[in-house]
Amino acid sequence: MYIVIMAGGSGTRFWPQSREGKSKQFLKIFGKHSLVQSTILRFHSSVPWENIYIVAKNIQREEMEKHLLEVPKENVLYEPLGKNTAPCIGLAAMYLQRKDADCVMVVSPADHIIQKQTRFNTILKVAAQLAREKEGLITIGIKPDRPATGYGYIQINGEIGRFSGVRAYHIKTFAEKPNLATAQRFLSSGDFFWNSGLFIFRVSVFLKTLKKFLPDLYDGLVEIQKYFDKTNYEEVLEKVYRQIRSISIDYGIMEKANNVYLVQGNFIWNDLGSWDQVYKLSSQDKNGNVTIGESVLINTSNSYIYNTKGVIAVVGLEDVVVVQEGGATLICKREKAEEVKRVIDRLKSQKLHKYL
Repeated sequence: MYIVIMAGGSGTRFWPQSREGKSKQFLKIFGKHSLVQSTILRFHSSVPWENIYIVAKNIQREEMEKHLLEVPKENVLYEPLGKNTAPCIGLAAMYLQRKDADCVMVVSPADHIIQKQTRFNTILKVAAQLAREKEGLITIGIKPDRPATGYGYIQINGEIGRFSGVRAYHIKTFAEKPNLATAQRFLSSGDFFWNSGLFIFRVSVFLKTLKKFLPDLYDGLVEIQKYFDKTNYEEVLEKVYRQIRSISIDYGIMEKANNVYLVQGNFIWNDLGSWDQVYKLSSQDKNGNVTIGESVLINTSNSYIYNTKGVIAVVGLEDVVVVQEGGATLICKREKAEEVKRVIDRLKSQKLHKYL
């Protein structure tokens, strides 16, 4: 079994801490390890260091190498530019195919929070077993406990069995992030799961499916594979990447294939999509505040205050996020934290690139 960690995200919702050269997955939001390091350690309990691979952006190469722990540097594949998850996973699959065409490949985002490690390891083994036996594309779904609008959903269509106490299902359909009314309907129906973004499959099965549904992408990746050990690899990689289209594995493959299954992930999971979610996962004081760095709070409640230099004073506010980092300060209502990504577009349009 090999692990592929997707670490090429930009993390725009975590501005101003997250920047172009040091995005969300490199932040130490909880504890002494960055999010990508926590992900590496999570999987190292199941596989050796050399079986962990990472796909990252070339612009983040220098930062990425600071977070590898014991993962070999040659196990990091750098994309010249981001083209969503299907090319990212396909590139890693082409690389692993040369090592073991029939190996099981586990794909994971770099920036999720997962607790109950022992349970997670069991579910991972069950998913890998299904991937081998069913020759299928397996994803892990999380049973929703609230009508969340920030997650994608997966609808199940009948249980296929239980393995080591873990339930597995046929998948009926995938759904994009819904509005609140739709999310409430999904929750009450009982047959929808949150899409965790975790995928498990045999490399041979994935590449066969990729060739069927995304033939242009497959052909481009085959061309790249020919040059993995050649001196002009980077040149060919960039040329092909500029030509292939940006597409997600969900839309490009998972929604179209008929050999797709869901394993229920009954561990604690959060994809950490905004500062509001960081607030909710953090320990709060008697006024409901979370403070990191020096601050003075007067008549302020239920707020998240992050400061790296100097002091921040907040007076008479509630339910806000205040984050100061490197000459940039974010102030927003917690309920609007998802909209922080719009700041990036505005900074670009106003040519304030030094804050990106």
